Amino acid sequence: MRLSHRHRQILDLLLNRSDEVTAGEIAAEINVSTRTVHRELSELETAIAGSGLTLQKKSGKGILLQAAPDKLEAFKQTLLVASAVEYSAQDRKLFILCTLLQESEPVKLFSLSHDLSVTVPTITNDLDELESTIQKSDLILIRRRGYGVGLSGSEANMRKMISRLARNYLDESDLFGKMEHVHSPVTRKLLELIGKAYFAKVEEALWQAEDEGLHALSESDYTYLLINISIAVSRVQQGRAIELQAEKQSIRQSELLAHVISCLSSAIGMEFSTAEVAYLAQLLEPGDVSHPNQLLPQEKLNYMEIVWKLVRNMEARSGVNYTADRSLRDGLLSHLESALKRLRAGATVRNPLLAQIKKDYEALFEGIREAVNETITDVAIPDEEVGYLVMHFGASLERQKQFRRNVRAIIVCTSGLGTSKMLAVRLTKELPQISIVGNASWFEAARIPESTYDLIISTVDLPLEEDQYIKLSPLLTKEEAERLRLFIQNVTLQKDRSARSQREELPRDAAAERSYRVRPYVDEIVRILDQFNVYPIKHSFDSLQATLMEICSYVQQSHVIADVEPIVTLLLQRERQSSQVIPDTSLALFHIRSELVSRPSLTLFRLQQDLVLDQITPSGVRQLLLMLGPKELSKESLEVLSEISSYLLIPEMIELLEGGTEADIKQYLSQELEEFLENKK
Repeated sequence: MRLSHRHRQILDLLLNRSDEVTAGEIAAEINVSTRTVHRELSELETAIAGSGLTLQKKSGKGILLQAAPDKLEAFKQTLLVASAVEYSAQDRKLFILCTLLQESEPVKLFSLSHDLSVTVPTITNDLDELESTIQKSDLILIRRRGYGVGLSGSEANMRKMISRLARNYLDESDLFGKMEHVHSPVTRKLLELIGKAYFAKVEEALWQAEDEGLHALSESDYTYLLINISIAVSRVQQGRAIELQAEKQSIRQSELLAHVISCLSSAIGMEFSTAEVAYLAQLLEPGDVSHPNQLLPQEKLNYMEIVWKLVRNMEARSGVNYTADRSLRDGLLSHLESALKRLRAGATVRNPLLAQIKKDYEALFEGIREAVNETITDVAIPDEEVGYLVMHFGASLERQKQFRRNVRAIIVCTSGLGTSKMLAVRLTKELPQISIVGNASWFEAARIPESTYDLIISTVDLPLEEDQYIKLSPLLTKEEAERLRLFIQNVTLQKDRSARSQREELPRDAAAERSYRVRPYVDEIVRILDQFNVYPIKHSFDSLQATLMEICSYVQQSHVIADVEPIVTLLLQRERQSSQVIPDTSLALFHIRSELVSRPSLTLFRLQQDLVLDQITPSGVRQLLLMLGPKELSKESLEVLSEISSYLLIPEMIELLEGGTEADIKQYLSQELEEFLENKK
């Protein structure tokens, strides 16, 4: 059976749906016209007939793939190993890159053309188009008659390119699902290249090293640390050792590095050379060291601005009070920060739920599509990404319709907060007897004590026993809801009574644990708000330095800093790196962290004249918010200060800073931070 690339796309869609799919939905999913879909379906019907499959076409409903269960399973296996596949142009190029990165010897053009079932001129054209991409990775594409084709460059750059391909072409289902569930041969090849086979052992080593500092990593950073270390292990096992760079010969030893090396050596059974240890040290170093005195990441403030603009745009279009939904803002910030970085790097976004999202949320999708076009103009946002944003806003709409329940399951969803909360709301609506006690990332799921939950509901495969979790889609179809009911009845509720009786004592312990977890945040909030002051500045100044000298003298009186001049020097350095003015406001936020600062401090200054910035154009700035933090700042304190900075994009907060009393500002901050604490429980 020979299947074209489009045939395979259509079959993948039909195999993953238990209800009818319209030709229009298929067309939207694979980016072709409806007419093309009808033509492909006609050819496909003939191609699959010999396997005992039929396409049932219901007028007004759509197309359904039908077959006896045994024949359907046999067909899935046949499809998985089918070799005669027509690759898309993108898949061909990815296959070629993976092959060149994998092979240490030159590869013949004939071999590539045979593997991809295309002509040699087609391969030559693909290589022409790949050359600029390869050059950007500081590698050289070597092509010589009689030699073949190969890559030349450092092993470090080879690994960087492999990591970049993983970021751009693999999603969480590819990375953490089972290999037998991966149908695309190109995806399988890339997973082999990044060392997926070593994931479990590398992860085991990283978890053993968690207490040495890895616990502070975000899920995204942890995932790509896992990928990069697995790539390194795989390359070493293939004899592709890294070169020792002269500037890396003096390795900054740390407990974390020593612990990771020890755990990896034990888990994988291999020794690491000095060069590889230096490479791992580089991977374990913090990524953002460009501005050592920066208190708040400027990039994060920029993403906050995008989120607020998008939320307000949608609020103006629909009349729905999205601004009040803090969970929506948090989810969008987390999702867009990662998504926009990937899109700007040229990543391809995949969304297997897009067709169903467009069908179920047509009006919302169109509204968000228009809002995104107006809000984000520096990069093209594909429909697949808009589909994920729909899930965030859709979850917000569902939350506003439903009352919150205290529930009893853990949700694992790697697509982001919006997706997990959409699933949580769907579960509450369809099966209100289920308790959702929290959300976890994929790498936390296996470490959660079984005594703290009854079951885990996940949108991806997990490295757990089959009776511990169930995999569902974020949209929870009727069939899945019924399957979940059966799972609870036949598996979850069959567990021994003693385990359940122990869990009945959990609420009191859980409440105490939540109080313990929130207390450091409460202490930081009280400390910051207690020392918050508003000072009117009646003098005029002819320079930014003079202004900063004056306002820092006020802070010095509170014993937050001992000397004014070195703090002013640091503030001026930050201003030269990027403007501290909040766009479209009369407000500027100056912030640094330094060993010269004794404790976190937040102070507002009101000027009688515009702040002098460039001596030419009036700045329009008359409110200065000064935020200082010590060099060693607790996680809780940093989160509270970052949270307060996000309020600078709220019109009500800006209005208060411009004209409200000190008491009014403290009251507003207290109310907003109270909601912040609720999300920490």
